[in-house]
Amino acid sequence: MIQTAKIPNLIRAQDSFMSIDSRGFLSNCAIKKDRNVISCEDVKEPTNTADADIEEAVTTSRPLAVRGQGNYMYLDDGREILDSCGGAAVACLGHGVQEVINAMMSQAADISYVPWGFFENRAKLALAQWLSRSSGGHFQKTYITCSGSEAVEGAMKLAREYFVWKGQPQRVNYISREESYHGITIGSLSLGGHLSRRAPFEDLLLSKIYRIPACNAYRQQRQGETDTAYVARKALELENMFQKLGPETVVAFIAEPVVGAASGCIPSVPGYIKAMKAICDKHGALFILDEVMCGMGRTGTTHAWEQEGVMPDIQTIGKGLAGGYQPVSAILVGKKVFQEMEMKNATFTHGHTYQDHPIGCAAALQVQQIIQRDNLLSNVQIQGSLLAKLLKEKLGGHPHVGDIRGRGLFWGIEFVEDKETKRPFEPTLQISHRVHDAAMAPPNNLAIYYGQGCAGDKKGDHVMIMPAYNIDRATIEVIVDKTVAAVQKVFAKLH
Repeated sequence: MIQTAKIPNLIRAQDSFMSIDSRGFLSNCAIKKDRNVISCEDVKEPTNTADADIEEAVTTSRPLAVRGQGNYMYLDDGREILDSCGGAAVACLGHGVQEVINAMMSQAADISYVPWGFFENRAKLALAQWLSRSSGGHFQKTYITCSGSEAVEGAMKLAREYFVWKGQPQRVNYISREESYHGITIGSLSLGGHLSRRAPFEDLLLSKIYRIPACNAYRQQRQGETDTAYVARKALELENMFQKLGPETVVAFIAEPVVGAASGCIPSVPGYIKAMKAICDKHGALFILDEVMCGMGRTGTTHAWEQEGVMPDIQTIGKGLAGGYQPVSAILVGKKVFQEMEMKNATFTHGHTYQDHPIGCAAALQVQQIIQRDNLLSNVQIQGSLLAKLLKEKLGGHPHVGDIRGRGLFWGIEFVEDKETKRPFEPTLQISHRVHDAAMAPPNNLAIYYGQGCAGDKKGDHVMIMPAYNIDRATIEVIVDKTVAAVQKVFAKLH
């Protein structure tokens, strides 16, 4: 059973708040019951010199998006951009969904902020219940945070504290994978194996984190090697790391079921996730799945692990959870961890100011209810199959396209200098960045995601296509055609 609130459930607030006037300056306002402003004290306007300094400070070379609707973003220069990636797989319903906006406005009208340490709020309780049901009751407690990095950092701490509750304080080591990405805060960045993002901070990163090779069949599976044999080899890598560290010292192993930004939509081979979980169970360590990017419907099921046949002890989610309408992520706590917490009457030593934010929770719940009501997971599977088919038909034979891989509406294209040897391009050529720029430029006007590092040692270029779940066949065809045009343009210039 999901944990019930033991603190007051605050449902509404009124009378005093901050407002912003038409010029964008904060005003302290007292409000009558009819919400008419009765007094305001304006902050002084900046001087002309300050205005000039501010204008210079906010100058950017990036395009200015001013509006979004459906699958399109509109720029201040008048261009209409087809959004085929939702940022980093965030905008799962597209832009401007009025039902979600209404849910946020309704929650804000009731109460816009609830301090989680003193009160519960209905939106958070409803979202936690929905998430528990989505796992068949496996997740019994939920912490709502604001970013994937926050969620992963919290999951790391929760896993450690679980063993403190159990009287096993010697468990201090974590195992993750190379060519992985779990966030940008110090703890979550330490977990990841994204070398270029780690590089400026290496001297600050945590020392008790160890990595094994990723599960990358394209680059690692030997000719003639079956999936079963490959999985056994990968499982041995994890087992050997446990033995090297001492099984009794390991807190957890963490992985993405389908690797996102670090490697470009690489799915685990069948049986891999189950094998990793078995080794964790064998040694009493926790099994954490990071589904911040690949979860909440992106791969065709609410949770990516549903296609793997195992459940994690702790899971992180984000991005598609609220579809970008609010910054929302979550730590989902499985039965084993929750039961230990209950048995020891323990409290997780953790918290953020905006944890369990009611407007964020209201937005996330509405997004998930729309996905469920409109049967959008089925559409993810159908349109995802079409996307894969068209990409492979139109780009599979390209001499510099090494691999096209993914699941659901989560697809990556890896570029190589030599297709036979799979040799990657030199990073200085910035191939994936060039493809992104060619896609964004007229006449394509297409937003795709790009990255480097999928081949290891900071090498390997990939782009990712991750459109909204409600996309239709015609738009998929346009996305593929524009992507093909961008790829052809880049390599025509290269040669």
